[in-house]
Amino acid sequence: MRSYLRCALLACTTALPYATASAQAAWPERPIKFIVPYTAGGATDVVTRLVVQKMTEDTKWVFVVDNRAGGAGNIGLDAVAKAKPDGYTIGMGQTANLAINPTLFPKMPYDALKDFTPVSVVASQPVVLVVRADAPWKNVAELVAAAKAKPGELKQALAATGTLGHMAGELLAKKAGFKVLNVPYKGAAPAITDLLGGQTDFMFATPQAVLAMIKGGKLRPLAVTSSQRLSVLPDVPIVADSYKGFEALDWKAIVAPAGTSPDIVKKLSDAVDKALAKPETIAQLQAEGSMPVGGSAEKAAKYLKAEHVLWGGIVRETGAKAD
Repeated sequence: MRSYLRCALLACTTALPYATASAQAAWPERPIKFIVPYTAGGATDVVTRLVVQKMTEDTKWVFVVDNRAGGAGNIGLDAVAKAKPDGYTIGMGQTANLAINPTLFPKMPYDALKDFTPVSVVASQPVVLVVRADAPWKNVAELVAAAKAKPGELKQALAATGTLGHMAGELLAKKAGFKVLNVPYKGAAPAITDLLGGQTDFMFATPQAVLAMIKGGKLRPLAVTSSQRLSVLPDVPIVADSYKGFEALDWKAIVAPAGTSPDIVKKLSDAVDKALAKPETIAQLQAEGSMPVGGSAEKAAKYLKAEHVLWGGIVRETGAKAD
């Protein structure tokens, strides 16, 4: 009898690793919730749905995109941070809520460096400095001269407080030596509407938010914040032509709750890489002024930490505060 029990125990012990491996290999067994901390149809949402579509084609995994806007992107990402780390909840973070907000806001609902497991940096893009087509300023130098002539009077439209556009404007004001009056809105659309209506004077906006109006002759682009010119705006100079070293990129990164299994994170990261390598994905991203990034989860973690330090320093240096 004792011999039988020993054999049975040995059999169970031997089978345990196999059962555990089988359970891990089965992931995902149900839909994966993908939280987007901004409204449907916005820049982050569009990129998320593009990547989800391509990942689904390759893996046959089922994703449910859940838009949870508010709090400058903090509300949706907080839901990711507090979710069970089982691989069934992930989110699309970005420069604002992972690198800028932690210093800009006096209190945050999550720790950007400790409460998430980075999966992949999906894409990055600059923002575009735009004014109305009938504005008197034809370039960055003329806009800066006007801002210096009337300290604190020129109004910068913000899609929201804490966005990369907000910080790009603060950084330009710091480097050029002028004061800016920020006017925050609840999204890019109302901000651009007031810019067109003359209630504000300039805006740093994402390319996809303003490309149609630039091509339609309603907005004039003065510069972009990347280190090289954009293929969709080849005739528009870069801010760094006027202020050496100026660069501001709005990146988007997939994160999971801290403690998510490395095996699951790798599967997600590999699937993202495969989706980003597709010619049609690259073409769609480039058409809106973005550049695919990808890479390992380890690479993503290092990048997010570096950006957290970079933008935290810029927020402190410029003295920017959340409204």
